[in-house]
Amino acid sequence: MNEYDLIVCEELEVWKRKLTRRSGMMNRLSKKAQGKINELIPEKVHEVMTESIKAMVKTTLFGSQVTTNKNQALGLTLAETDEIVRKKIAIYQKTAMLEGAGTGAGGILLGLADFPLLLSIKMKFLFEAASIYGFNTSDYSERLFILHVFQLAFSSDEIRKNTLSEIENWENRKQVLVEMDWRQFQQEYRDYIDLVKMLQLVPGIGAFVGAYANNNLLKQLGETTMNAYRLRVLQKSPEL
Repeated sequence: MNEYDLIVCEELEVWKRKLTRRSGMMNRLSKKAQGKINELIPEKVHEVMTESIKAMVKTTLFGSQVTTNKNQALGLTLAETDEIVRKKIAIYQKTAMLEGAGTGAGGILLGLADFPLLLSIKMKFLFEAASIYGFNTSDYSERLFILHVFQLAFSSDEIRKNTLSEIENWENRKQVLVEMDWRQFQQEYRDYIDLVKMLQLVPGIGAFVGAYANNNLLKQLGETTMNAYRLRVLQKSPEL
């Protein structure tokens, strides 16, 4: 294991501690309030929302699979690969900022369109990152891993800890994982972004909020994705 790999191992330990740390008071209160709201929503509505987001995600997965350039970083070291991914994160942050500013400035109708547009940007980035780190997204288990990385980035304390455990033990877990828990997937994601995306609909501040929120959401996804794939790359190393 080289010096850079050792540095990454230390960074991964810091990242895992950060992920498993309890959220702040405001986040916990917000999650509790959202849980109460979800209890008031009729089961049929939950079912419709779950199926809608499931279909939306699967559509973006297919589109990202088709358009992603495969084998982008063959033969590169982890340090070189990380640098490419950092540049990709910056590009996708700018794309998300422009999308958020545009839909945020366009009022309620365009604001509502932000959800599928931002989702497609996130999925496209995930596929790009997977390919750069050398994982074949034509493999169903790799697309399932992508969804787990997404969930790790945008979920509450308990779900985040469980998802991190799945990712840390992916080579074993992928043998028994058949499908995502789509109800949990959509509810965690909506709860995570609901408040900030609602502010995006407010006239006068929508463009600023949209750009700021989307930039931070892509930054969060970028950090999570990078570390999740670093973890797998180092686990595959014969020196470990």
